[in-house]
Amino acid sequence: MNIDQFLRQSLNTALVELYHIKQPPDTLVLQPTRKEFEGTHTFVTFPYAKKAGKSPQELGESLGQYLEQHFPEVKSYQVVKGFLNITFQDRVWLDKFRLICDSEHWGKEASNGKTAVVEISSPNTNKPLHLGHMRNIFLGFSTSNILEAAGFQVKKVCIVNDRGIHICKSMVAYKNFGEGSTPESTQTKGDHFVGRYYVKFDQVYKEQIGDLIAQGLEKDQAKLQAPILKEAQSLLKKWEDQDPDTIALWEQMNQWVYSGFDQTYQTMEVGFDKVYYESNTYVLGKDIVNVGLETGVFLKKEDQSVWVDLTDEGLDEKLILRGDGTSVYMTQDLGTADLRFEDFNFDTSIYVVGNEQDYHFKVLFKILERLGRPYAKGLYHLSYGMVDLPSGKMKSREGTVVDADQIMEEMIDTAEKHTLELGKIEGLSEQEAQALYKTLGLGALKYFLTKVDPKKRMMFNPEESIAFQGDTGPFIQYTYARISAILRKGQALALDSIDPVLPKSLHPSEGSLIHLLNEYPHKITTAAKEYAPSVIAQYVYELAKEYNRFYAEVSIFNESSDDLKSFRVQLSKQVARTINMAMSLLGINVPERM
Repeated sequence: MNIDQFLRQSLNTALVELYHIKQPPDTLVLQPTRKEFEGTHTFVTFPYAKKAGKSPQELGESLGQYLEQHFPEVKSYQVVKGFLNITFQDRVWLDKFRLICDSEHWGKEASNGKTAVVEISSPNTNKPLHLGHMRNIFLGFSTSNILEAAGFQVKKVCIVNDRGIHICKSMVAYKNFGEGSTPESTQTKGDHFVGRYYVKFDQVYKEQIGDLIAQGLEKDQAKLQAPILKEAQSLLKKWEDQDPDTIALWEQMNQWVYSGFDQTYQTMEVGFDKVYYESNTYVLGKDIVNVGLETGVFLKKEDQSVWVDLTDEGLDEKLILRGDGTSVYMTQDLGTADLRFEDFNFDTSIYVVGNEQDYHFKVLFKILERLGRPYAKGLYHLSYGMVDLPSGKMKSREGTVVDADQIMEEMIDTAEKHTLELGKIEGLSEQEAQALYKTLGLGALKYFLTKVDPKKRMMFNPEESIAFQGDTGPFIQYTYARISAILRKGQALALDSIDPVLPKSLHPSEGSLIHLLNEYPHKITTAAKEYAPSVIAQYVYELAKEYNRFYAEVSIFNESSDDLKSFRVQLSKQVARTINMAMSLLGINVPERM
């Protein structure tokens, strides 16, 4: 039984014995004790005070006394305004520490027999990946890692938006202004090369709108009549008609982009189990539409367009198929959901998509429920807020987006600058130093983008993220490197016993460390349940902070007792092990030396 379960059952016994209050133990809520008070677990007495006929303070005192008298595991208690704080005996934590040391698979749950599909990235083939994609990718991959640690078999998938008018805009601009150039001839990465023509289209489009307005057209009319837009629309029709020259250009430009994406993903250290392409999936769903019409889930209007009416669900009417029979995104997503279930027979499917699509996914999931899909209840939209820079909001069309490649390069350069200023590369070869800069730069970036609750809009500040102090990736990485140095010294002094003699009592900082270590599996469970990598990020930061407090307050190698030295080396080892595991869940590497 874990400590939380033990305490809930003990409190349940006390409530029954003292006040005849019967409450299922699992419903008793425990909280972490606030740092300024003694203890590790807090029980809030307010919900039970009236039933007990006591004030919250009196109830807390009586429960605390009962626990102290009847359960030898409880060392002491403290009641603060109705909050009952519990302190356990040191031997409780030492027993837990022994289990942590002895457990080969600690921090990773056994398989639960369930499969989770996580959709990540979903880029367009008309521009490079940018900072917004990076939040998507790092959230999705860390969520995948967390679900794997929680016992799921995870399949990471990507759907590439490789067709449509936005893709044709880049193609038209290249046809008109490319002059036969290629990424190779211009020495430009493929996705950046194509992205320039997406920006070029928007520039010319705006100029043409301005000219038409000057000729007397209303702005809305000018937007529709601009020659370059009409050319893009014509090219889309040719693509849909499978015109050979159009398809050849489309394939060539997409291939340039895929080559660029692959380089970016390689730098990010991410990959996918399966990639879907919208050009293959956009016609999926039409058969589903027919079934939906037959069963009354969908309705057809006079213009032959197909809709779903979800007004009784507090939503709206939603277009499913255009009157001319062409698909919309919803048609495609219905078909792709079925296809994924056929591919993976998943128990849960998580769509990592920005919060501007919240309504779309509410409608999609509700339609699939009404269609009776067996997987419908297992669908989840991991909605996340946009990422801004101190300079403001980014716009792809206007070329103000910060590309992922640029951000990563700048982060690695900044990591090098900070590391050299702090003199943290002593004894490293040039190759080792370069690897360290990449580890720190990407670690700072990934940590900064995953530490914030996904639902919150955030501002990315590169300088703040790379600092070696505070809630940053480099601070945690430096803590790991510091512990690694301690472990090397412990090994040299033959103090690295995997079965050290445990002390009879603990320094408060030692007890706090073991308590935090014991919390790690629970944090994985919580993060997996909430699809929230921020839970792991916050946890590993607290663990690193607590280790630094321990390091400042407790001597390791100047201690007179070899047994105590060996115990503290082993405690350091378990902290390093946990930091490494937690950071790897966030996709972050940790350096052995700094």
